[in-house]
Amino acid sequence: MLVANWMSKDIITVDENDSMQQAIKLLKEHDIRMLPVTKKDKLVGIVTDRDLKRASASDATTLEIHELFYLLSRIKVKDIMTRNVITVPPDFTAEETAQVLLKNKISGVPVVDSNDRIVGTITKTDLFRVLIALTGVGVGGIQFGLQVEDKPGSIKSVADIIRKYGGRMVSILTSYDNVPEGYRHVYIRMRNIERFELENLKQELKSEAGLLYVVDHTENNREIFTAKLN
Repeated sequence: MLVANWMSKDIITVDENDSMQQAIKLLKEHDIRMLPVTKKDKLVGIVTDRDLKRASASDATTLEIHELFYLLSRIKVKDIMTRNVITVPPDFTAEETAQVLLKNKISGVPVVDSNDRIVGTITKTDLFRVLIALTGVGVGGIQFGLQVEDKPGSIKSVADIIRKYGGRMVSILTSYDNVPEGYRHVYIRMRNIERFELENLKQELKSEAGLLYVVDHTENNREIFTAKLN
């Protein structure tokens, strides 16, 4: 899941000498929260809706409306932009990008190639789309949350049980976060499992691994279990 495949390529930028009023207009017109700032087509900064709100509040508190519009037309983007821009390259993975956003507490970043040219932007919304695609939740089906021993073949064992009931694999994810030592969590989404077989399937999974939950997105049924360590 590379940034190049999920970033927005419709790049909306603003020149550093454009007015704050123009930046506000662009954000509203395109329903975005972040504008890369350029100087002669080179990235020199970034301005966000938060920057614009902060500048408006600090500079325009006691102004009349006509004075406010005049002020917004006079303030340049370069006067309020953030100059130390955090960027990612297009060959970053989605998860690397998520780490960057989380670490820096930001909602998005410009995507810049090896020539420092802006080739796109990627935001939290884009990463949500990645998550939806990665898990396959959009196609429905049933997701099984399991706790298995961290050893070769453990994932195959539970996947084979589910396949035995006629299921088609949509996605499989694993995690070591908040898991007892020697175990891992596995999340398997399947389709085409007959509902009348589901109870037998759950019992088989419980005998093979720790069943954490079963979420049937098609029927909107949810069951939570307490996984038992073998």
